[in-house]
Amino acid sequence: MKTDSQLQQDVMDELAWEPSVHAAQIGVQVKEGVVSLTGEVGSYAEKWNAERAAQRVGGVNALAVELQVKLSALGERTDADIARSVKSILGWSVALPEDPIKVSVEKGWLTLSGEVEWQYQRQDAAKRVRNLSGVTGVSNQISIRTPISSSPSASIVKSSIEAALKRLSTSDGDEISVNVSGHDVTLTGAVHNWAERELAKRSAWGSPGVRRVVDNMNFLC
Repeated sequence: MKTDSQLQQDVMDELAWEPSVHAAQIGVQVKEGVVSLTGEVGSYAEKWNAERAAQRVGGVNALAVELQVKLSALGERTDADIARSVKSILGWSVALPEDPIKVSVEKGWLTLSGEVEWQYQRQDAAKRVRNLSGVTGVSNQISIRTPISSSPSASIVKSSIEAALKRLSTSDGDEISVNVSGHDVTLTGAVHNWAERELAKRSAWGSPGVRRVVDNMNFLC
């Protein structure tokens, strides 16, 4: 297991390696294995990329993101202008059905709501808007429409997760338990890193009939 000082240095190095992040403006503190990112960034996209960079580092099992988005004068836009841009960019997405997403903006903070059929559509909407200038934060409140089809099978969901982990990671997924209640899937057990955790959740979301995924997984020590 890495010491706090080793973990701090690794996170700092990863931030410096990430070209979309101004690492010199970001402070990294580690106490008892919990990594905290502090400081100011110039956009919400930079904040998001800094968080993902820290999660890539082996040994980062708990992360507190306390970064503040401070827009430059050139980056500031009115809420109405941001809302128009969001509606326009979402309208060009072939992954989304026609006009399913509601948009509200307050002081640059963007909230998406509405219903879609699949998790990938929900993720695609947030991905498309996080890089827009003037956005200081994104709350993705888009829900997954309850499917008419029968509830997903626990064995099928687990098989999907195990197959994905075998293809794309060193884990076979045996440490992950799957519980299905209606259209909700709860994942428990242990994973080695953030990448395996996200892969397990993505695999669960990819199973037909899943409306909600509850992540109760922990990291292996």
